[in-house]
Amino acid sequence: MNESEFNALAGATLSLIEQKLDACDADVDYELVPGGVLELEFADGSKIIVNKHVVAQEIWVAARSGGFHFRRDGEVWRDTRDGSELLEKLGRLVTAQAGEEVVFS
Repeated sequence: MNESEFNALAGATLSLIEQKLDACDADVDYELVPGGVLELEFADGSKIIVNKHVVAQEIWVAARSGGFHFRRDGEVWRDTRDGSELLEKLGRLVTAQAGEEVVFS
């Protein structure tokens, strides 16, 4: 995949995450900042950062429980360590930090 294809796919994924956050009732503030960085902030002050890493062609997630790298695998983004899907894992991470269920998939 070339850089423009990666940017389009990663950008669409970040937009989808924003849409899911808009639709949920959890107390999560978020902002998409220039460069493809989505910052989620929770009531307890903790954060989750989701960003696109163009050089590696991955989406990276930094959460209280650790850091995760996701690479495109067909139609989904898969964790490079355990193979889990980005939206499912992000839902679990956000749920853990928000204290209420959030589902992205």
